[in-house]
Amino acid sequence: MKLKTGSWVVVADGGRGLILVNEGTALEPELRVERTYELDNPKTSEQGRDKPSRTFESTGTRRSSAEVPDLHQRAEDDFVTGIIGDLETAAAAGKFEHAIIIAPPAALGEMRKAAGKDLAARISAWGDKDLTKAPVADITSVVVKALQG
Repeated sequence: MKLKTGSWVVVADGGRGLILVNEGTALEPELRVERTYELDNPKTSEQGRDKPSRTFESTGTRRSSAEVPDLHQRAEDDFVTGIIGDLETAAAAGKFEHAIIIAPPAALGEMRKAAGKDLAARISAWGDKDLTKAPVADITSVVVKALQG
């Protein structure tokens, strides 16, 4: 499989994201940054309560602690789901025919769950790497290698 002209490459993690478009050919891909995403996600303790809440039994004096939601992880999950939402909109508008998504395993799982049928049909490959801090040239070479292997 080759990286076709006009294909989108999405590189994301829980806090950063890039959408790249191949403006080159399948033999000589040239990725250009189409869109970038950044998430300002402070520590969980800064986002909400840092101690679990307590619940009381209806009879007696027993107390239990309630599980604290990980607000930091929830924000990261919402962030990657938002990127998928943008891809869904772009796919419906016919802006791309093929896409490749590369993300760390946790983010990739959330993205797979959020992708609808139409978008999933357009995704030609899923890659589990964190390339959000890599230069575009490195991303290009990793994508080309992954598609060849």
